[in-house]
Formats: sequence, structure tokens, C-alpha cells
Amino acid sequence: MPEFSFDALRRHPDHEAANLFASDATDRLLLDEAAAALAADALLGSGGDAPAPGSVVVIGDHYGALTLGAVALLGATDVRVHQDALVGERALAANAKAFGLGRTYRTLPLGEDVLSGATLVLVQLPKHLDALAEIASAIARWAAPEVRVFAGARVKHLTPAMTEVLERSFGTVTASLARQKSRVLRASDPIATSAAPGASASADDPDAAGGAEAVTLRSERHDDVGLTIVAAGAAFAGTKLDIGTRFLLGYLPEIVPDAEVAIDLGCGTGVLAVSLAQARPDIRVIATDQSASAVASTTATIAANDRDDLRLAERITVVRDDGLSVQPDASADLIVLNPPFHTGTTVHTGVALDLFADAQRVLRPGGTLAVVWNSHLGYRQALERIVGPTEQLGRNQKFTVTVSRRR
Repeated sequence: MPEFSFDALRRHPDHEAANLFASDATDRLLLDEAAAALAADALLGSGGDAPAPGSVVVIGDHYGALTLGAVALLGATDVRVHQDALVGERALAANAKAFGLGRTYRTLPLGEDVLSGATLVLVQLPKHLDALAEIASAIARWAAPEVRVFAGARVKHLTPAMTEVLERSFGTVTASLARQKSRVLRASDPIATSAAPGASASADDPDAAGGAEAVTLRSERHDDVGLTIVAAGAAFAGTKLDIGTRFLLGYLPEIVPDAEVAIDLGCGTGVLAVSLAQARPDIRVIATDQSASAVASTTATIAANDRDDLRLAERITVVRDDGLSVQPDASADLIVLNPPFHTGTTVHTGVALDLFADAQRVLRPGGTLAVVWNSHLGYRQALERIVGPTEQLGRNQKFTVTVSRRR
């Protein structure tokens, strides 16, 4: 087996700090549960010492612990992997290179290509139930009938509703004992389904794009802001209008009204990008997010609100990117941002500070960064230091809206 150490894994290029880790007890418990199942197969004579090539799938791996652990500890080969976060994909690639395991896995979208014929699926449980439903129904649809699913999380993040979601797609769902404040839900006996509920590669034909994907799109009309919001399972806030984004929307018309190029950084479901393009017929907008689910959601939100006279699809470009890594220096007049203040489930402001630095690089001299932030975080000094002179436009009981001009 290849040499492997959980402690040697890194989060890079994600934010790294003393209280942030590249693996946790859930990764270890998931791999131990899978190893026990494989050992039982060997004893019963229904399996070999290692899983068959291509039979192991990993979904939601944070930084590579599950994927590389499956290779090094379970003997898996040709592991198929789906990660919603681009930063997770890049961290997995970097860790795989460091261990000499770069050719042991493939990264694929959630759908038929990643799941077809899978017999063992390891899942880091997502935060959103809609995302879990999307994953569970996709596994039930495309994996082998004998598939076994091991889905884990920290105990404090597990809810009875997660079991209920799994029970919609699997005939048998049980829970492991807790270990080091983690627990695993085991699922088997997939319930036959011809298609994941709501899944679509296009609006009309779930399989129109070739290799079918499990993108479950939901929509909701918000007449108060003149938008239909469309969201895939893992999209932040779903089809609801996030209250921070709603607060920023009220100030959007007065922020750099003559901007020619704007960026919606961390676009989520594309609310800010679409609102800018609706209100400003000549503006070009780049909507960027590291989440595959966010990119699918924004693309669908654009389509849901487009008209011939608006040409939203022509004027908004959607990009999956870690921050603004592919955007040229000094190329935007305006950047709008509702930054996260969590890294995974850990409260940490490092992500926001990194995004401020990205914005400073990409803004033209004199360009503007508009940010809505939780007031208790006190970002103003950081914005002054990283970007430039900062003015408060508004403040309520929870949020502050500021504009910072690049020096």
C-alpha cells in the first residue's frame, strides 16, 4: 500500500490556520466502516482483499482524506470523486501529488459518470438537506444494486432529517455508534427510480447533455425584487433571498452607476449578477463562485429571468473559480461581495480577507468593492488596509454595507 498520513494532509490552496484541519474523525470513521465491510465480504467469500477497480466513489471529500485514504488504506484503484468546491478539488490534487497518488482517482460531476456501477460510496454529509437528497437519489439511480453507502458527519451536525432523506432512496438505513464525536449513516438496497427528482441537464430532457448529471433545480419567484431565483441542492440559501444580499440590493443602484465591467464575487444563485444586468443594459457582468452547485444555480437563474430585450445570457459570464484567480489585474470597475465568514463549519474570517485581496488586485485604480458583512465582524479596518478608502453606505441591526475604492 502507498504511504499515507492523515496528519500530513494540507488544506492548501484553502485557508490554513492552527484551528483548521485537512481531515477529521469523520474521515477516519468512514474509512474504518468501509474497511470492516470489505473484510466481512472477504470472510464470506463474496469479495476479494480489495475493491474492484472503479467500484469506489467518494462524494464531498474536503481535502483528499477520503479519496487518498481509500487508495492507501482500502486498496481502491481508479476512485471516482465528486467535490462541489473547487478549492477541495485543488487541495486533493496537491495532496495526491505529495503522496505520489496523482493517477489513482478521477474528478467528475455528480451524475451517471461518477456513479455508474459503483458498489461502495463514501460521503461527507453536506450541510443542506436538498444537497443530500440530490446525492442520495443520484446514487440510487446510477450505482450498482448491491451498492453500500457510508455517509458521515460530526454528531453535532447530524439530524434525524438526514436519515429520513436517505430512506427516500434506500430500503435499509442504519447508524453506526458514535466515535470521537462522529457518526456514520449506512445505506443499502437502493429504491429503483428512473430519474432523480427534478434532475436536469436541460429544462426538457434530463439526459440531453450526454452523460446525465444529477442537478436538482428548484425555483421561487420573488416579486418584491423582480427576480426568479433558481437553486441546485448545495447552493447557499437555496431559492430564498439571503437577508444580507437583500440589504445590499437596496444600495446597488447608487454604486458606480457608470460601471462597464462588474464582478459578482461568490455569486451563489446569481442574485446580484442578474440584478446588476437587469438594471444596467450596457454593463457586462462576471459571476464567479468555487461551488459547482452555485455555478449551475446562477446559470439557471440567468435563464429564468432572461428576455430578448435584456440579453442576460449574453452579458453575464459564469465562471467556476477559487476567488478571482483567472481574472486579469485591473480589469473590473465594480465588484460586489457577500462574503462567507465560515470555513466549512468553523467560524473564520480568513476567507473574506482573501477575497478582499483578490478584489484589490482585479479592480482598476479607483474601482469600487461593495461589501455586505455581518456588523459584529468589523471588517472596515481590513477593507481600508487591503483595498483603500472605505465608506459606510448603510447599517441595520445585523449587517453593514460599505464601498471601498481601490487606491
